[in-house]
Amino acid sequence: MCRVVDLRQAVLAKNDASAVELREHLAARGTAEVNLLSSPGSGKTALLELLLARAVAGGVTVAAVTADLATENDARRLARAGAPVKQVLTDGLCHLEAGMLRERLDGWLPRDTRVLFVENVGNLVCPASYDLGESLRIVLGSVTEGEDKPLKYPTAFGLAHLVVITKTDIAEAVEFDAAAFHRNVRQVNPGVPVLETSARTGAGVDELLALILGVADGAPVHRPVLAHQHERYMHHHHGDEDGHTHDGAGHGHSHEHPATASVPVPGAADAP
Repeated sequence: MCRVVDLRQAVLAKNDASAVELREHLAARGTAEVNLLSSPGSGKTALLELLLARAVAGGVTVAAVTADLATENDARRLARAGAPVKQVLTDGLCHLEAGMLRERLDGWLPRDTRVLFVENVGNLVCPASYDLGESLRIVLGSVTEGEDKPLKYPTAFGLAHLVVITKTDIAEAVEFDAAAFHRNVRQVNPGVPVLETSARTGAGVDELLALILGVADGAPVHRPVLAHQHERYMHHHHGDEDGHTHDGAGHGHSHEHPATASVPVPGAADAP
């Protein structure tokens, strides 16, 4: 058991190092990365297609990477928005990793891209533990999935900078309890903004795009308590007393995520 745990820690530490490099690389070229996580069927692709279309219509240079175990269906669908899109097939892997993403971006990502959207594999377990060098991590939950989803997947929702509720146009029909969902989100991630959207009606989409562009321009994002706990854990198991990890050359770097504070979400639903 210890060897399995040690191997997992080593894999995550390697990924964190790659994420730091990717974040610095994207920042140097003026690109903000948005990591989208959700369960299959949450409406993630529909929402992303609308975000891309509105960004393109507004003259914003955006691109998207979409990851799946198989098929290029989502890439073809997203390309209808008019933005550059790249499909990543993970060959059975249940998540993206920072190094894998960097390889796919090299030589493809347009130089003037302001926002890079990454549609992660549909899964709220594996992807939650892997930093992709993102500026903003958004976790989606649809009204059809139930109000207890944040409690069932506390790591995914607990590390989110922003939580987005999707398919709100059918909330009444499926008897979605918004108040309970908000309470459950607050339990695992106190203070995280929650935004309600509908890809069908367009509700909340402009507000979401405005928030994303604000982050791209340097606005601070919510700092999850769980992220701080994760950093302390990683420092304790891989670092020295100063909280730094070391590579083979002896150069230290912190696993600290750049998220530093809370940012108000325009039009966000206040927790009841």
